[in-house]
Amino acid sequence: MKVGPLITIIFNLLAELIQLYYYVVMLACLFSFLLGFGILDPRNQIVWNISNFLFRMTEPVLRPIRNILPNIGNIDLSPLVLLLLLQYVVMPVMGKIYGMLMVGIA
Repeated sequence: MKVGPLITIIFNLLAELIQLYYYVVMLACLFSFLLGFGILDPRNQIVWNISNFLFRMTEPVLRPIRNILPNIGNIDLSPLVLLLLLQYVVMPVMGKIYGMLMVGIA
């Protein structure tokens, strides 16, 4: 059994999941703005459920980043830091690991 195609499938799946999480963080930011400016009503059950889901998906990753970043008034830069980390650190490192595994297998 060849391992190369299996590694390719796993890394493609991982890349897709990271991209999906990227969109979840973007949606959480947009939702936060809409709630903050009063466009959405948090008392609405559907809005509350969506907000709760997005909070539960993003907060475990954003909380450690918030603990490291200094306070800048009421501006939360942790989603921006997370998005930059995903785009410019995690994805390139994954690509390098994939390349090393594929060269090592061949």
